[in-house]
Amino acid sequence: MTPEPNLADVVARLRRAMRRAARTADPDNTLSVAQLELLSCLAENPGARPSRVAQLLKLAPNSVTTMVTGLRARDLVTRTSGSEDRRTVELELTDSGRAAVDRYKHHNAEILAAAIDRLHPAWRHLIASAIPALAELVGAIDQLAEDAPPAADRP
Repeated sequence: MTPEPNLADVVARLRRAMRRAARTADPDNTLSVAQLELLSCLAENPGARPSRVAQLLKLAPNSVTTMVTGLRARDLVTRTSGSEDRRTVELELTDSGRAAVDRYKHHNAEILAAAIDRLHPAWRHLIASAIPALAELVGAIDQLAEDAPPAADRP
């Protein structure tokens, strides 16, 4: 008998299933999930500094710099001098970058809607009623990540 999956298992499987389905829904997309997450982060945090993006995505600053360089070469992101301090850098999405984020979100919404339509109405109702609790769970997890000490400070 197979044990019931726990929430962490289901979330991990859901993320993998969404990535596979997104590749099928948009085979012309050549952006990686990490690049799409960075673009989505900038859509939610316009004008963010690379260090802030690294902090939000829990990535090494050099990883963000490498991704931003590639995204700039594809005209998806711009780098400008900071509005308050000219020595800093701010990142913005270009129109093409916004379109990539919109396409990514649109495909994800379509995938979820099509999958939910295949479920029994009782499951659809349970999922719909769980959305506020899941949104609060996301906020709590984000707060845990924000509160965590940097890796260099951990024992």
